[in-house]
Amino acid sequence: MDRLVLAQGASFDLEDTDLKAEALSRGMGYDRCCYRRNDDGSTIYSAWGRNGCRISLFRTLFTNVCYHQCGYCQNAGRASNGCSYTPEELSDLVLRLRREGRIDGLFLSSGAGRDEDSTMEGMIETVRILRVRHGFPGYIHLKILPGTSRALIEEAVELSDRVSINIEAPSGDVMEDLSPTKDYERDILDRQRWIRDLLARRSSGSQTTQLVVGAAGETDLEIFEGVVREYREIGVSRVYYSAFVPIKGTIFEGRMQQPRWRESRLYQLDWLYRVYGLSPDEIKNAFDDDGFLPNEDPKVTLARESLDWPVDVNEADLQSLIRVPGIGPESARRIISYRRIKKVERPSDLIRLGIKRKAIPYLRINGWVQRRLF
Repeated sequence: MDRLVLAQGASFDLEDTDLKAEALSRGMGYDRCCYRRNDDGSTIYSAWGRNGCRISLFRTLFTNVCYHQCGYCQNAGRASNGCSYTPEELSDLVLRLRREGRIDGLFLSSGAGRDEDSTMEGMIETVRILRVRHGFPGYIHLKILPGTSRALIEEAVELSDRVSINIEAPSGDVMEDLSPTKDYERDILDRQRWIRDLLARRSSGSQTTQLVVGAAGETDLEIFEGVVREYREIGVSRVYYSAFVPIKGTIFEGRMQQPRWRESRLYQLDWLYRVYGLSPDEIKNAFDDDGFLPNEDPKVTLARESLDWPVDVNEADLQSLIRVPGIGPESARRIISYRRIKKVERPSDLIRLGIKRKAIPYLRINGWVQRRLF
C-alpha cells in the first residue's frame, strides 16, 4: 500500500484522509487569507468572510506536488513523496467538517502539480461538487494557479466567493529570483486582469493577492509601488503580506529571515493608503533613504516628517485629523460631530470619544498643548 513520508519521519496510508489533510494543510506555507496569522499548523483558519463576519475556514492544498522552482517554498520541485486529494475525497471531508460545526467554509490552494490546468480542474471540480451537488452555502476562497487557462478561471470566479492569485513579488525582476519558472507578466498579471474583468460583470465576489516579503532583498518601497499598482490597475480588494522565513531543504534556506515587524509595518502602510486615502507621494515620506520602513508605526513617521502639529482639534478638518497618530477616519468624524454641539475643552473629552491617548501630544486642545519630547 502507498504511504506518504512526512518531514518528521512519520508515515501514513494515503487512504487516510484526515492525516492527508494534516500534511496538505501544513504544506500551505506562506498562503494567507487574512491578516491574523495562524502558525500553529492547525487545519482550521480564522478569517473574515461576507459582511465582515468572523468565520472558520478549512485551509488546505489540493496537492503538494509542484514543478515550479520557488526558492522559498517547501513544495518546490516536488514530484515524488507528495500527496493529493481527489475531488470526491476533499468535498466529502469539507462536508463532514461542516456538519460537525468545525468550519464555515473552505480556503483551497495548491501546488501546480505536473501542470496548472489539470490541477485547477480538480480544484474546481471539488467546488462544483460542493456547490451544485450538495448546495454548499459556505464561504469558498479559491486560489488560481499562475498560468491557468481563461476558461478555468471563468469557472473558478463563478463558483467562489473570493479568488486570488499570489503575485509573491513586486516586479518581474524580483520574480526572476524567487521563481525562474514563472513569467510575471503572462502567468500572473494577465490572469489577474482576466479576473478583474470577470468580476466587473458580477454583483458579488472579490480578488485578493499576496507577497512574500524580503526573500529577494527587495525594499519596502519596491513592495509599496507594486501594491499601488495592484490596487489601482488590478482592483484587488486586499493585499496580504508574509514575511520571509527560510525553510530547511529549500533553495533559499540560507537566506536571512525577515522580522515579523516588517510584515506588520507594511500592513499599517497599506491601511494608510487603502483606508485613510493618503496619496503615494505623501506615504513615500515614511521610507528611509534606502527605501525601507523603520520599526515604528508609519503614521508616526509621517507625522514627525510632514504633519504641521500641534493640530487644533476644534478647527482642523477631517483630512488633518486623520493624519494625527491615534485618530482614524471614524474617530475623526466623531470629533467633528461632537464639535457641532460643543467645543472640545480637555483631553478627557477626546478619551470619552474613543480617541487614543497617543494622539494628545499632537493636538492643541482649547489652547492647551501637552509638552513632550519625541
